[in-house]
Amino acid sequence: MQENYGSTQASEAIKKVRGALDANGCEDIKIKITEDTIFTVEDACKAVGAPAEEILKSLVFIIDNHPMLVLMSGANRADARAIGREANGKKIKMAPPEYVFEEFGFKVGGVPPTGYPTQMPTLLDEDLFQYPVVWAAAGTDHSFFPIEPERLLKLTRGVKACIRKQQAD
Repeated sequence: MQENYGSTQASEAIKKVRGALDANGCEDIKIKITEDTIFTVEDACKAVGAPAEEILKSLVFIIDNHPMLVLMSGANRADARAIGREANGKKIKMAPPEYVFEEFGFKVGGVPPTGYPTQMPTLLDEDLFQYPVVWAAAGTDHSFFPIEPERLLKLTRGVKACIRKQQAD
């Protein structure tokens, strides 16, 4: 694992995450940089050495024209209807990658749970709380950090919710 943050764009994205962690009492969390990509959950599993359930997917949804951060276990799929119910929203859609990059400076594959100019409303997949640690992207598809789900809940000022698609029996 490397110590430097790489390109200027990648460095700026990681610095946003580092700054947010530090500003919220998480100075002890170390951001790890890897040559391996964490673009997909499968990639992240290999790079991090953790099962899919412990990989954090940070998704941005647009609820009634306002962004919302949705944090999912890597093994689960987000249920837009459940997210809409939790957010009391009528129009729910996943934000396009261009929107996430233009608004927040993060590319798909490296979207973090923190590091935004203002804290978005955040929902956390209740399944995350089954694991002692989950692994989150740190602003790029080559950077990540470990965090306990309860600590993630406090960091994001989020709400734990059942927002995964239920599997058919």
